[in-house]
Amino acid sequence: MTAEVRSEVPMSDICGVPRWVFPPPEGFRATDLDHMPQLPAHTELIDGSLVFVSPRASFHTLMLFLLERELRRYVPSQLRVRREMSIILGTRQRPEPDMVIIRAEAVQGTGETAYQAGDVVLVVEVVSPESEERDRKRKPQLYAEAGIAHFWRIENQSGRPTVYVYELDPATTAYALTGIYHDRLKVSVPFDADIDLAEIDEL
Repeated sequence: MTAEVRSEVPMSDICGVPRWVFPPPEGFRATDLDHMPQLPAHTELIDGSLVFVSPRASFHTLMLFLLERELRRYVPSQLRVRREMSIILGTRQRPEPDMVIIRAEAVQGTGETAYQAGDVVLVVEVVSPESEERDRKRKPQLYAEAGIAHFWRIENQSGRPTVYVYELDPATTAYALTGIYHDRLKVSVPFDADIDLAEIDEL
């Protein structure tokens, strides 16, 4: 993704403290993230504000490994699996889901830093304690408003995953819960998949 650098985007001051610590009055824009030096990895932009990621628990890492491995087995050829890539939902919205399924034509090479909401078929969030409010409330709201048809939220239930599967209701532009899965995730949309969630114990 390429974008112009806004002249008002702060870079760094004479004390060595990045000026993005102090956001502009109107908030940051999605395109700003590609031009902010020293920005921590996996920084998200929610409502014009930077959101930083805390250290993640082992469950989070293992769940993403399992999910990525299995999804790559099931996604059809016209789709691609991407892990921890940000998506641009609007001028001041650029979250970084844990996993996204995008249309293959959205892939232009290896230099991309974000994808557009219109290219996203499925968004997956693995909930961490520090991101609980965002993953359960604000981010699904943003994904739905951007028209992303499918959303999965994965929760840690005593070390085992519970997957909440949602589908967009176009009449309300909000997600409707279509299933809750504990030991096995078996779905037919947006593609057929049958994932043994208990395999997380073997990783």
